[in-house]
Amino acid sequence: MEHGYRNLEVWQFSRELANLVYDLTTNFPKEEIYGLTNQMRRSAVSVASNIAEGNERHGKKEFIHFIGIARGSLAELETQAIIANDRNFMERDNLGNLLELTSKIAKMLWGLRKSLERDNQ
Repeated sequence: MEHGYRNLEVWQFSRELANLVYDLTTNFPKEEIYGLTNQMRRSAVSVASNIAEGNERHGKKEFIHFIGIARGSLAELETQAIIANDRNFMERDNLGNLLELTSKIAKMLWGLRKSLERDNQ
């Protein structure tokens, strides 16, 4: 079965983001396993998951809705990563790499949303 979302560049970068977050949170303190570690992983996975779900829904309006949810998850992840850095759970360079990727994905999501809105008129 062919899934169109897998061909979306923004989904591919979101998948990369989720894997990066899993790698970065591996060495977080054990007491954070149900705190920031879990929250960051869930937020990161949510970005790619909502892109996929929205793409598979019926209609552009629903896809636009799920893009909004993905953008919200991305903002959550950025905030959580900044707090993790504040707590010295990750190195500043790692935070920079993560924020660079989230910024790229946010721009791509915005562009996809605008494209869908134009096509929906």
